[in-house]
Amino acid sequence: MNKTAGKIEQGVRLDKWLWAARFYKTRSLATEAINGGKIHLNGFRAKPSKEVKLNNLLRIRRSLTEMTVAVLAVSDKRGSATIAQALYAETDESIADRERLQSLRKLSASAGGFSVHKPDKRQRRKIIRFIGK
Repeated sequence: MNKTAGKIEQGVRLDKWLWAARFYKTRSLATEAINGGKIHLNGFRAKPSKEVKLNNLLRIRRSLTEMTVAVLAVSDKRGSATIAQALYAETDESIADRERLQSLRKLSASAGGFSVHKPDKRQRRKIIRFIGK
């Protein structure tokens, strides 16, 4: 393993790479996401200890967005955001899908939107009657 300024020529743990690439604030959050099935490495679910290598494809799901990124560099050190962005590149298909879904979400949002508060007792009864329970 030849280390030069945090960059590694071979592989690095998936949770460590996600942390270094600034997808997650901590390695434990990255590990939780991996164990929760939100991260796929080359099309398969992976474990946090799986090695990330150059040209691997990662599918990362966070809240409503899903992105596919190609690994351009491998690092085990967390740097600035500009350094972190040099570690990966999002695929063109992923960018197009993400933008399409974002525009669909904007169009489907009603003018009134969702209520800010929980339904009261009367509204809950109406909901239960409507659902038919």
